[in-house]
Amino acid sequence: MRRILLGILLLVAGCSKKSDPAPTPTVYYPTAATWETVTLASLGWKESGLTDLRTWMQGNGSRAVLVLVNGKIAIEEYAGKELTTANSFSANSFWYWASAGKTLTSALVGIAEGEGKINLQAKTSDYLGTGWTSLTPDQEAKITVLHQLTMTTGLEDYATANPSGDTDCTTPACLIYKADAGTRWAYHNAAYTLLDGVITTATGKTINSYASDKLLKPIGMDGSYFKSGYNNVFYSSARSMARFGLLLLSDGKWDGTTVIPAAYVSKMKTTSQSFNQSYGYLTWLNGKASFMVPQSQVVVPGALCPGAPADMFTALGKNGQILNVVPSLGLVVLRMGDSSENGLVSFTVGNELWAKLNPIIGR
Repeated sequence: MRRILLGILLLVAGCSKKSDPAPTPTVYYPTAATWETVTLASLGWKESGLTDLRTWMQGNGSRAVLVLVNGKIAIEEYAGKELTTANSFSANSFWYWASAGKTLTSALVGIAEGEGKINLQAKTSDYLGTGWTSLTPDQEAKITVLHQLTMTTGLEDYATANPSGDTDCTTPACLIYKADAGTRWAYHNAAYTLLDGVITTATGKTINSYASDKLLKPIGMDGSYFKSGYNNVFYSSARSMARFGLLLLSDGKWDGTTVIPAAYVSKMKTTSQSFNQSYGYLTWLNGKASFMVPQSQVVVPGALCPGAPADMFTALGKNGQILNVVPSLGLVVLRMGDSSENGLVSFTVGNELWAKLNPIIGR
């Protein structure tokens, strides 16, 4: 009887023993000269799905699609032509990020905040001077750097109400009152663009100089902001965009060195206000109950990209400039190129991309 009881106790103890947690995958950080790859077979992925991905790329103006798994390149496909030559688009070709560059600018603000040079709660006029808008002094004083980061400045975002007819216009006459700051979410390029002035005043460096010193050089990125009308548009190679995604995947650290404070990266990928659940600090968020789109006040039910993992956060720009980061799978996914999709960001292209990737990944 005692033997039976002992056997039962041992069996119960064995069944109740917790299994050891799976080890955290080691993240690989590429050097300037070397970037390791990983085979699809070793990941258990289906290489046959690459045919559909390549066909999709050729049919919609894609230039580059890259997928990193814990930092290593699993998929790297190029198509189309370079901007100024007849050569095939390659790992060294530059392309514009469009509004995906907003997430990069957000990271620079976070770095400056970590250095004590920018206070997110401070009035924007503390950096740009009073009269940077056409608002009354009281209305203008309510706008903070945080409102710029979260698209809640309250400034008019519709071209029909703008005296210039251009919502990218950053002159005071174009920045007119729509609502009190913090009471409305609206995607507005002009208010975002003026963060470059905030960064310059706070750091004493141009946005390109500060980006190069504090972010690009530390992680081996190429690229630069170029003026296009009122906008600052970032250009880089696809691999450099992937490096930035890997930095975000690693919570702002690069091979153990902090580049962006982790607490700030956490805020980038967390709902930042009560109006658009799918928006953080100039960063789009998947897996939320609803989202809003540029130039609309309609709240759309459902996730931003239903076919992608729920924890994905992403930088998005017009014509399908996409940088996805998926912490749960250790993935960085990007797409550069053209697109016929209208709008300031490309939601459809992102969904199409994941429709091609899921059969490869086996999701």
